Amino acid sequence: MRITRDGKFERSDIWREGKWLDLWSVVHLLSGVSFGLSIGVLGLGTEASIIIVLLVFVLYETWEAMVKIKETPQNRFMDVVVGMASFVPTFLLSPALPETLLILAFGFILTANITMAVFGWTASRKAEEFEHRLRLRLAEQRKRLRERRLRRMESRQK
Repeated sequence: MRITRDGKFERSDIWREGKWLDLWSVVHLLSGVSFGLSIGVLGLGTEASIIIVLLVFVLYETWEAMVKIKETPQNRFMDVVVGMASFVPTFLLSPALPETLLILAFGFILTANITMAVFGWTASRKAEEFEHRLRLRLAEQRKRLRERRLRRMESRQK
């Protein structure tokens, strides 16, 4: 975490939000693969499955915007693109997999997906708390500087 010249706090950890892609893109990629391996079980057909998953990804990005998760518009767009780019081929190829391999692959990918999401969420919360502490400390330092200036001005006037 650092403070830019214009006074904004900028995250510097690996989970920070990128303009187009970031480490969260891997989570979206794994989500697409997870959906691709699992949605075929519903037997909805290709078009319906693609539309449903696209809606899920778009609604998720909408939810992120509603709860004030800071991302660039390009990053929100790319999150959907990455999810769909991993969903479509996985969905189309998954019927060719033996059932046992399909279940194992789904379990492995879903576990990796959840694990990465938890690590990312934890890192984001820590960064948010750290930023909050920095803001408080900075405000306290500014207050002390103002008080010091006032004392100097008062002592000069005497």
